[in-house]
Amino acid sequence: MDLQLGDRHYDLSERALVMGILNRTPDSFFDKGATFSLPLLVDRAAELVEAGADMLDVGGVKAGPGPEVSESEEMERVLPAIVALKERFDVPVSVDTWRASVARESYMAGAVMGNDISGFADPGYLPAASAVGAAVVATHIRLAPRIADPNPRYTDVVGDVRDFLLERVNRAVEAGIPASRIVIDAGLDLGKTPEQSLVLLRASEELAGLGYPLMLSASNKGFLGEVLGLDIDHRREASAAAAAIGISLGCRLLRVHDVAGTRRVRDALEAVLQAR
Repeated sequence: MDLQLGDRHYDLSERALVMGILNRTPDSFFDKGATFSLPLLVDRAAELVEAGADMLDVGGVKAGPGPEVSESEEMERVLPAIVALKERFDVPVSVDTWRASVARESYMAGAVMGNDISGFADPGYLPAASAVGAAVVATHIRLAPRIADPNPRYTDVVGDVRDFLLERVNRAVEAGIPASRIVIDAGLDLGKTPEQSLVLLRASEELAGLGYPLMLSASNKGFLGEVLGLDIDHRREASAAAAAIGISLGCRLLRVHDVAGTRRVRDALEAVLQAR
């Protein structure tokens, strides 16, 4: 299984990539705005790269409900961040946005992947990526970003998510994006109960079997806190356990806050996979 990010090629058959999270938001569920300032965000990026991040993911709007962030404000948050990261670090940069306009400008600033939790709801998203050879992440969500979904229901959560992701992959292919630039994400916590998120994590092998790199976005998420009774500051070990389970079942991108700890988990699992 290969992934192409810009001019870099990755063989993911036995190795997962660790993606460090950078939030240029004042209301992130995890860091509560700790890296909203551009200098602090760059400092945090330096820590993540030093810890071994394979790539960085920059977002300017949190996924959950909150104050409206205009298109121009989102651009003001993410574009200078991407430029600063590209100037200082030799790692691929992804932009976490569901707006095609923001993705387009981010690619011009140096981002090589669009991480879209809306499932390509903006009709211009895929053409924008295709035009410049950017990779994309197709994420399952039941409703839409920023909309509360307190009682999500599915006929078959694994089957519904699988079918959704396949349909979004087909859209990407039809837009001219090659398979080597398409990533899928089950969207844990995005319109799922904690139990549904656990079922999807357990079904990672089936989703990875679709033939596209499967991204795991479980770091410090609510389903871990709800199931284990852990507040936001005590989910590191649970996040590492989720990463280990995900890698063993085929997840090949890990979007995380704790890069150093996740890299240790990744390296241990890689040694096991290579031995096998």
